[in-house]
Amino acid sequence: MYEYIKGFITFVGPEYIVVENNGIGYRVLTPNPFAFSKHEQEEKTVYLYQHVREDAHVLFGFAAVEEKRLFEKLISVSGIGPKGALAVLASGTPSHVVSAIEREDEPYLVKFPGIGKKTARQMILDLKGKLDHVVSDSLTGLFAPKQPEPASSGNAALDEALLALEALGYSAREIKRITGRLEKEAAMSTDEYIRKGLQLLLG
Repeated sequence: MYEYIKGFITFVGPEYIVVENNGIGYRVLTPNPFAFSKHEQEEKTVYLYQHVREDAHVLFGFAAVEEKRLFEKLISVSGIGPKGALAVLASGTPSHVVSAIEREDEPYLVKFPGIGKKTARQMILDLKGKLDHVVSDSLTGLFAPKQPEPASSGNAALDEALLALEALGYSAREIKRITGRLEKEAAMSTDEYIRKGLQLLLG
């Protein structure tokens, strides 16, 4: 299985490019071949996926490793073949596609050629929460686990204070660490609980 090829872009066509390496020209299908036009006759690294059929061995190529990773995830979904995955990547950026899957945005996904409602739903079911290694750091917030809400103490003022501390950016673990100590305090107002909580957190 090929990982990538580094060579000169010697041809750019409507469906594929040709990458020459050591005197051999490799025909590579890409989502947007004309994106390589500016690199024609230049040396370029193209990330590869080799698709093997009974009648042919086909190379799919991508300008960025994120595109390749998303392609591999897409073809794992029932109803999406290599050409369908290529069409998705040709019509949208990896970050937009991943964001749509994580947000369960079916109307966005069905805009891609060959993707109907059933396939869009299958994409979400199969891939949601499994694409954190595909996108850049700018989208990692999509996959951040939700912090559990602080457990109710039965004291309304204290509960409000705990929620306020969470809103200030303290984690559920940090808040849980001081909750027992706050519960032992004499009854206080919400503001007093907040001030005491901050003293314990910063102490």
